[in-house]
Amino acid sequence: MATATNEQLVFEFRSLIPYIQSLNTLEEMHWETPVAAGKWTLKEMLCHLTQWDKYFYEEAFAKIMKGQPLTLRQQNFDEFNARAIEYAKSLTKQAAIGQFVLYRTKILDAATALSDEELVKEYIDGDGQKFSIRGYLEDFIPHDKHHKQQMEQYIRPGATS
Repeated sequence: MATATNEQLVFEFRSLIPYIQSLNTLEEMHWETPVAAGKWTLKEMLCHLTQWDKYFYEEAFAKIMKGQPLTLRQQNFDEFNARAIEYAKSLTKQAAIGQFVLYRTKILDAATALSDEELVKEYIDGDGQKFSIRGYLEDFIPHDKHHKQQMEQYIRPGATS
């Protein structure tokens, strides 16, 4: 498979926004019901995505844009995700969608403001590890696809029954 261009990665990362916005038409009960046994609700899944976007934006993207050292550090995934799930309880579906669009757009605005060279430039994060915006996009696009697939599998059966 050919390597995606920076523009293709940004386009693909952006593509989740209209999909998430389209879910606003689902009834509230669909947002509050787990997508499968032992899984998150749509709102919890969306807040999970949003909190990761927010974290990477604030601790990496915003710092890069300001020429500041990155404060990004390896997170305990279980604890981070548990906080995101708890956060979901405080939001309506509209607020959850709005937060997702806000932070995803901030990341995209930062990424599109940078040159190709800046997108691939390696920065050192708070743990002393290498970080690049391109690497972030390459890592999180499959993460997005995984959760979008879960959402689609949850929504589709109800549409055909």
